[in-house]
Amino acid sequence: MTTHDSIDTTPQNDPENNWRHYFSFSTDHKVIGVQYMVMTFIFFLIGGLLAMLIRAELITPASNVVDRPLYNGLFTLHGTIMIFLWIIPFNAGISNYLVPLMIGARDMAFPLLNAISFWILPPSGLLLISSFLLPNGTAQSGWWSYPPISLQIPPGQPINGEFIWIVSIVLIGISSIMGAVNFVTTIFWMRAPGMTFFRMPVFVWSVLSAQLLQLVNLPSLTGALILLLFDLNFGTQFFKPLENGDPIIYQHLFWFYSHPAVYIMALPAFGIFAEVLPAFSRNPLFGYRSLAVASLGIAVVSIFVWVHHMFTSATPGWMRMLFMVTSMLVAVPTGVKAFGWTATIWKSKLHLETPMLFAMGGAAMFLLGGVTGVMLAAVPFDIHVHNTYFIVGHFHYIVFNTITMAIFAAIYFWFPKITGRMYAEGWGKVHFWLTFIGANLTFFPMLPLGLQGMVRRISSYDPRYQGWNILASLGGFLLGVSVLPFIANIVGSLLYGQRASNNPWLATGLEWTTTSPPPRDNFEEIPVVKRPPYDYGDPKYSVIEPHDYHQQEN
Repeated sequence: MTTHDSIDTTPQNDPENNWRHYFSFSTDHKVIGVQYMVMTFIFFLIGGLLAMLIRAELITPASNVVDRPLYNGLFTLHGTIMIFLWIIPFNAGISNYLVPLMIGARDMAFPLLNAISFWILPPSGLLLISSFLLPNGTAQSGWWSYPPISLQIPPGQPINGEFIWIVSIVLIGISSIMGAVNFVTTIFWMRAPGMTFFRMPVFVWSVLSAQLLQLVNLPSLTGALILLLFDLNFGTQFFKPLENGDPIIYQHLFWFYSHPAVYIMALPAFGIFAEVLPAFSRNPLFGYRSLAVASLGIAVVSIFVWVHHMFTSATPGWMRMLFMVTSMLVAVPTGVKAFGWTATIWKSKLHLETPMLFAMGGAAMFLLGGVTGVMLAAVPFDIHVHNTYFIVGHFHYIVFNTITMAIFAAIYFWFPKITGRMYAEGWGKVHFWLTFIGANLTFFPMLPLGLQGMVRRISSYDPRYQGWNILASLGGFLLGVSVLPFIANIVGSLLYGQRASNNPWLATGLEWTTTSPPPRDNFEEIPVVKRPPYDYGDPKYSVIEPHDYHQQEN
């Protein structure tokens, strides 16, 4: 625990001074959380613009919008930004804001480390984007940066796009490791009296599981990138196949982190579903303990599935069979979660506010992403569709149609708590339908394209694939347009939105028992927890009354 007497003592909910916090080096976990979320959303917009350029190129079979080196740079930085500067750090931001509130703590365990881990990110992201200004352009070997392609840099160019890419990702990785130490320590040691592990919200279980994965797996990627940097700039031969190096070792080190990274991104999204669905169905979360333990189950099993990305990399038969089984096994704890969400809303009187729409839409599309994932775990099918657009479609059904939809659900759900204002419900629903339709128009066509054999990462293709590509590109442009009502809604609501009560959704978490927005130290007194989570409608437990909340459900 730290004292806050000498720093940042202005009340968090003072509207006259509140905005100044977000442009300062603050150690308040709530300020840091908002800084994360705003910064990552800016990078989301940049990554989205790159995606629209890619889809503009793919409307026609010929390569006629950008040249091929620039196209390679576009899909490299699009993937890098969306993973390392949007989803993973946004999840860190929303977790930063909510975890101490949800467990009854006054702050994160290491507030100064928390601030430093955030302030590493803006210069790292700007450094990455600045590589577009280099004479030889940005990195062009994809977000996975496989050697030997990533090492094919003309001599005499020590500062090149690949060098910038590696340095940026290593810095972002250091930030993530620092954050993981903070989250795990906070959740283990700073829970309020009575907040046992099985009284923690599933969102906190999800964050704990994801951050344990960061601690266990992320060092392998950081080490691999440092070795790749040595090969690139200092003449070493770790991954150079013509000089007795082994590029397959890089693939193992890369995927040992980068497949669990999918669950590092997805687990907080699953936690968001577990918070939103009970609140708007007015039901307790079905199978709470099973869903909580399933978070750890997903984390454990996901450590042992990375080789399914390498079924075509001269992988021995015994290894293919072993990792096919483990890759399918991860569907078991994941299926437990999907069953729990479905049972929670089954035969309920649903309240279809914007957070619920995004949560239900994201959970529904996760089923298609999950089914295609089980298909890809099967060795024969994986070999058939390897390096095709089927992989792209499956991956985006997870990272956009599930995780980004969950992120929007979280923004709308906790917006009143974070800002003290209500958003405009009508514009929120416009945003949902544009996003839901655009996402399916964009990413579903990629599945039949991949089954028909269209290879990914190319800017020109056989004309027989054009029909599906036109549909995907139109969907991509619709996704770009869908962000506009969201931005207008958030900015307008911040300035002119109706004042929010402390608990507008009549939810049961500890974060709803404090003011909106919360004060500097979160609670006037550390709460004592005497009831289970998600006790909607349970007469045995009295709901903790906030200072001021709506008496009627919104």
